[in-house]
Amino acid sequence: MRVLLVEDDDRVAGALTPALARRGLTIKRLASGAGVLDLVHEVDVILLDLGLPDIDGIVLCRRIRAVSDVAVIVVSARGEVDDRIQGLRSGADDYLVKPYDVDELVARVEAVRRRRGERPAAPEPPGVIRAGDVSVDIGRHEVQVEGRPVSLSRKEFQVLALVVTARGAVCARDHVLNEVWGHRGPAESRSLDVHVATLRTKLGRPALIETVRGVGYRLGGAYGPAEEG
Repeated sequence: MRVLLVEDDDRVAGALTPALARRGLTIKRLASGAGVLDLVHEVDVILLDLGLPDIDGIVLCRRIRAVSDVAVIVVSARGEVDDRIQGLRSGADDYLVKPYDVDELVARVEAVRRRRGERPAAPEPPGVIRAGDVSVDIGRHEVQVEGRPVSLSRKEFQVLALVVTARGAVCARDHVLNEVWGHRGPAESRSLDVHVATLRTKLGRPALIETVRGVGYRLGGAYGPAEEG
């Protein structure tokens, strides 16, 4: 089982990492919230401390839940009832108060995985998808136009990836909002419009993403169907 430990205390992480590894878990550790969202799709469980140096763990938990359904267990010294309620309401699957027994932590990790259902190992990410002179490397999160790299934000890339992997089929607007923003609302809907407009400008291919009024988006006819290679 792949576990991401988000813990800023080196002493805690130094003791916990080998203890979990001895129990058969594969551990990655981050000392702050930076980079967590980039790893959520590579792990099965996140052990999340709340007292991080760059972001409050509750806020980070909400951001994790907005982009992924990965299992999250809060592991924190904040032990008041209100803290536990807030952690669970922010999207955590479980909440364990420090200090704790390592075997209890492992048992909770296993319990969370059982409740969610054991999932098969994540499939290998798709390769490069090409639509005309635009290539989208899904695994590497890289985009090129005529062989030139184009820098996109995380959400811009996610929107583009959804459209090109549909290979000409319509991506419903609600589906894009749920996949990229985690929920639907007026603010998110306006943000999607802005992201699509920005993508057209950055890629220099305004016809690449075609708007299907009242439904969603699809790959422009001149660029489809996209091909993997």
